[in-house]
Amino acid sequence: MQFKNNLEFAQSLDKSDALQKYRQQFHYPQVNGKDVIYFTGNSLGLQPKNAQKYVDEVMQDWAKLAVEGHFYAEKPWWDYHERLAAPLAKVVGAKTEEVSVMNTLTVNLHLLMVSFYRPTSKRFKILCEEKAFPSDQYMLQSQVRFHGFDPKDAIVEVKKREGENAWRTEDILAKIEELGDELALVLIGGVNYYNGQVFDMQKITEAGKKTGASVGWDLAHAVGNIALNLHDWNVDFAAWCSYKYMNSGPGNASGIYVHERYLDKKDIPRFEGWWGTKKDTRFLMKPEFEPMPNADAWQLSNAPILSVAPYLASLQLFEEVGMEALLEKQKVLTAYLEFILHEVDKQVESSFEIITPKERGCQLSVFLHGEGKPLFDYLMKQGVITDWREPNVIRLAPAPFYCSFEDMYRFGTILKEGIQSK
Repeated sequence: MQFKNNLEFAQSLDKSDALQKYRQQFHYPQVNGKDVIYFTGNSLGLQPKNAQKYVDEVMQDWAKLAVEGHFYAEKPWWDYHERLAAPLAKVVGAKTEEVSVMNTLTVNLHLLMVSFYRPTSKRFKILCEEKAFPSDQYMLQSQVRFHGFDPKDAIVEVKKREGENAWRTEDILAKIEELGDELALVLIGGVNYYNGQVFDMQKITEAGKKTGASVGWDLAHAVGNIALNLHDWNVDFAAWCSYKYMNSGPGNASGIYVHERYLDKKDIPRFEGWWGTKKDTRFLMKPEFEPMPNADAWQLSNAPILSVAPYLASLQLFEEVGMEALLEKQKVLTAYLEFILHEVDKQVESSFEIITPKERGCQLSVFLHGEGKPLFDYLMKQGVITDWREPNVIRLAPAPFYCSFEDMYRFGTILKEGIQSK
């Protein structure tokens, strides 16, 4: 497609966009009396308008039924979380039984590492990307210390090459082969939070499994953003938050994936709790743990229903639209944003450097050479909600559910004005 940097062209793309109507399904903050241009769905997605209805249902059931809501609400609370498994499985490319919803992301990664990081005196190393998201770094460091190892010895970071902004798959594969039978676990963020790079999860998983290591993925920036096929890729485990591209609300419940080969087993190492035991015997209060035959076996306690309700609301939209349609729009929308950035770059003295490689979802991370935080502040005051990362990077994530092509054009106009007005 031959893009054009004008309002009429952007509006023509919106008119032909089959998902344009879904913009009306979300609440937008306002700045200067206008809806914002929202680029931070990679941090917190906008609120779906149907979320209020789902939360209100729970509140009304609580008021009318109290404890009986666990069994007699329209959506009984004791199995409420099960309603999320099937739509989530479609989003992550899994079987329904391989998916569950519980806790929050780092909590779930810790719990999954109980099962999948089983170090020995020889096989104890963990491979991750350089400068992983801080929570992952803290989690990995604490895990290896818990097992009696020094993080400096046990954690191996794959670095980007000197002068490059993205990791090379061949470097990751080479490091996996080099570590060989010392490698216990590969755990990488499927989409890097800083530069927006999508890792080749299929190749990396295959290489890690070939050495005998477990392979897991932190999919915080991937779920709802890129195509995933966790089951077919033979991934051992994964976890993700739900409040970014999944639009479930701040700090909301996390999802997990566990490959079916680990399901319905009593002897797998695992921290266990009441809600992970079989439903048909759960209320018999038996002293012996009998695991659920699916990923719910990793659950500890009953689900936080008021948190899970807006997640279910958002998933209904994903079910209605489907990932294929979202990814189709995302590809064009992100390409148009990239085009707009290059067009503005031609018209101003400053220069932009997009550090996100072609292997990407909807995030573009941009070095603003010659610019600083004042430009970010200007954008925010003009109603462009974006994200600043030191030293001079803005992250732009045009989520296809609620961002439009006109948003991309208007952003370019505001960006140009911000640079020229300094």
